[in-house]
This record gives sequence, structure tokens and C-alpha cells, in this order.
Amino acid sequence: MKKDQLIVRRRALIAGAAVLGAAGAAGTAHLLTAEPATPPVGSAPPASGPQARRALKPSAYRLQPMTGYGPQRARPARALVRHEPFLRMSGRGRSMVLTFDDGPDPRYTPDILSTLRDYDVRAMFFVCGEMAVDNKDLLREMADDGHVVGNHTWSHPLLTKLSRSAIHTEMERTCKVIDDACGEPPSWFRAPYGAWNRAAFQIGAELGMEPLAWTVDTLDWTSPGTRTIVGRVEGGAAPGAVVLSHDAGGDRSQSVRALRDYLPRLLDSGYHLTVPRRRYS
Repeated sequence: MKKDQLIVRRRALIAGAAVLGAAGAAGTAHLLTAEPATPPVGSAPPASGPQARRALKPSAYRLQPMTGYGPQRARPARALVRHEPFLRMSGRGRSMVLTFDDGPDPRYTPDILSTLRDYDVRAMFFVCGEMAVDNKDLLREMADDGHVVGNHTWSHPLLTKLSRSAIHTEMERTCKVIDDACGEPPSWFRAPYGAWNRAAFQIGAELGMEPLAWTVDTLDWTSPGTRTIVGRVEGGAAPGAVVLSHDAGGDRSQSVRALRDYLPRLLDSGYHLTVPRRRYS
């Protein structure tokens, strides 16, 4: 599938679904601890039609600080089944996480990787399999630079509209691409549009992955302007914040330019841009 077809598909979907269940049992993860939150606004609701006329709101996820990046422990064959994505992260200091969804895209991802490398910063990339399969070199570059490569399904569907079998196929195919390119399967996944359901959590756990949401939604997919994206990131900066941006799915030149602006400012303000590492009980 051609790269820009992803955005066409997304505009045909109705984004957003309530997070199911209550927080995970206390003590199941030493690094990350979930807490209840209001349902999220999807990461990419339709860009046209009635949905486009609704007020856009940043996602309501709230996270706390996390520890610095480092080698992950061996992933168990099956992760614990969660009832909602991780919403609270324990750790020290002014730590934040930058995440990029929908890629990789050879038009924009290399510039993002270059900027992160210039400032010695690690980030998380939640990739779509149909984008990644033809750009495994970019996945290898991510892994070589110490970034976390996560699973964002194969074709970015609305999981709440799929059967269990279809959800499993979407996730498993992408796991295989990441494993082939990076030498290990992903430990993290993110549901397209922030639309989670019981099946997504169960299948993610079966494949050894933990769910991660976000706290700062840049809404960069709407092309609001570089200055607006920068303002949203800096306005939402806080210990433990997880920033949602995109490196594919459309014209992401504004996202590239915004990163060049806000990244040095965050570092100058004392923030430590890092990635999570998972530890089990």
C-alpha cells in the first residue's frame, strides 16, 4: 500500500473508544503503574465531515515520571493482561517521553532521527507494519540509536470494529516485521486512535507487549502550524508527560520543524527526554 493511503483510510474511520476496565493490580509493574483516567480523544479523528467540526481536545491521559532508558530485561512469553493502558509512571526528576506514531516514512522519519541524534535523545516509535515492511532500514536505525520500536498494528484500523482474529493478525504481522528488522519483538503497543478494548489488551499481552497511551496530544496530523505544535508540547511539558506526534500518515514537515524548535528548549529547561524500560514483579 502506498504511504499516503493510510491517511485516506483514517479519514473514513470514527476515532475514539472508551478505555475499558479499572487500573491494573497494584505491584504488577515496578516501573509503570496505571491509574483511572477519562476516555482519550483519538490520535487521528477524521479530517473531514461532521467529526471535523467538533472541538479538538488534547487527550486526557496523565502520567508521572519514569526512570531513564537502558537495556530492557528479557521479555516474558506473555505479559500481564491490563485493563487500560499505562497512565502513571513512577521515577525521578523532570523526565518526559517523546513518541511518534504511524511511520516510518522515508520523507520525514530520517530527519526526526537526525534531530534526536544531534541532541542525544531517545524516543519511542510506534510503527505500522505496512509502512515498516518496506523501510526496515529505518527500524534498524531506530534500534541502533537506542530508540524503542513499538507496535501500532499493521494498517492502523479501528480495533474496536474488528474481530479478535483480525486484531491478532494486525498485531502479530507487525511484531514479525519489527523482530526481523531489530532482532527482537516489540515490548510496547499503542492502539490506533487511542481506541482500546478487552481483546486488544488480551492479544497484546499474548504477544508479550504492554499498552502505552499519552498525555500531550500535539494534534500535528491536522497541520496546525509549527508554532502551534511547539506551543502544545511546551504547554504540556511536565514530569512524566508523554508527547504524541506523528512521523507519517501525511505531510509531517511541520512535525519535523517543531521537533527542532522544542527539543533544545525542553533540554535547556532541565527536562530529561527518555524512554521507559519495563520491570516485572
